[in-house]
Amino acid sequence: MNNPTPLRVEDSKYKDKYREKLSLDSGNYYIFDKFVIGEVNEGEHFDWETAKVVIQRVYLHFGTTDIKVSYISNRINSYSVQPKDWLIFFKERHKIKSIAVVAYNKMGMMSVVLERIFSKAPIRKFDNLDKAIHWVLNGKSKKVEL
Repeated sequence: MNNPTPLRVEDSKYKDKYREKLSLDSGNYYIFDKFVIGEVNEGEHFDWETAKVVIQRVYLHFGTTDIKVSYISNRINSYSVQPKDWLIFFKERHKIKSIAVVAYNKMGMMSVVLERIFSKAPIRKFDNLDKAIHWVLNGKSKKVEL
């Protein structure tokens, strides 16, 4: 079984569909109407301090902290996460509808298991961006049209 080829948002059919692109030190984050796609940089350690910057920028985009969007982690690069930081996220009363993880290798898929332990939001893993977007929009894994 071959690993699927990583697909960046900028190289996908979604490149003209996002509302705003946040280019931060930790990576690129694409804000759509109902979800955010994150593409964290190679070798980054994504922890609570990094997440706070992204969260505040998303709130700024929507003009409120009273939003509940989904997050899609498009793991095109290899990086580390601090799964227990999800506990801080929920303790600080941030809201998230669901989390989709697009992993292009076995290691990326395995990390989802650990993240599920700490997250109060539904987390699901996918091997391509289309399926992940469809799931966050419809709760089902099918082909998506935006």
